[in-house]
Amino acid sequence: MTTVLSQKGQLVLPGPIREQLKLSPGDDFEVMIEDEDTICLRRVTHPANRGLVDLLLACPGNFTVPPRERDDSSPLSL
Repeated sequence: MTTVLSQKGQLVLPGPIREQLKLSPGDDFEVMIEDEDTICLRRVTHPANRGLVDLLLACPGNFTVPPRERDDSSPLSL
């Protein structure tokens, strides 16, 4: 399969490749030059909570979780 570089420097990955690799809009990729004619494109996966600890540690002031009332109700049935 081939693709063309647009005037904006964008490449479109052909549909069969996107489907086979289960790629979605917003996926992150690492781009590397292997040699003068080879570009390597590798999907970068991040844990779902990436950056959460840093975000929580950056909260200003002291943070405490208020006590919760006990909830003895049954879950909703669907």
